[in-house]
Amino acid sequence: MKKGKIIFLNGVSSSGKTTMAKALQKKLTEPYCWLSVDNFLHTMDDFYLNDQEWLRAGGIEWIWKALEAFHKSIKTFSDVGLNVIADHVVQMESWLNECLNLLRDHDVLFVQVTCPLNEIIRREKERGDRHIGLGESQLEKLLPKDKIYDLTIDTYNNSIEECVDEIIKLLDQPEKFKAFETLRVNRDL
Repeated sequence: MKKGKIIFLNGVSSSGKTTMAKALQKKLTEPYCWLSVDNFLHTMDDFYLNDQEWLRAGGIEWIWKALEAFHKSIKTFSDVGLNVIADHVVQMESWLNECLNLLRDHDVLFVQVTCPLNEIIRREKERGDRHIGLGESQLEKLLPKDKIYDLTIDTYNNSIEECVDEIIKLLDQPEKFKAFETLRVNRDL
């Protein structure tokens, strides 16, 4: 069975990943399933995710398992022939390595979604559903640090339509999807 294509969007909160994913779904000529790390984490009620006592008492283990399920779901959707848009904030080497290993035999277009910090903060305030400063706190943790991507898009200096068009232009050229392979080599995976 032919595997589904994977567009892997990586960027901090409020950088524009979700807006990008939805715009891609509308413009692509074939169906893509949108898998979001936020949706996987929010399968648990927010009460628990915000309860420091629960997190210290083992709740963090639940979060790691939810992230593992998210990563495996990207692979599973592709394995059964479904195209995927994965929306992630990769902040741990173990998460990146897991994705690199799981998706070893898949065509992955690795896209960095970015915008200036002042715009991230403005979007957080406008949204009203994010802790102000979340995106900034994720900036210093965002991986890969060597910024190896197939494509970087700036959702502030370019319109969503321009960003979508850049992604679509590369999508039918899987021979150019080299970022995951390079990252695996650099990490001896």
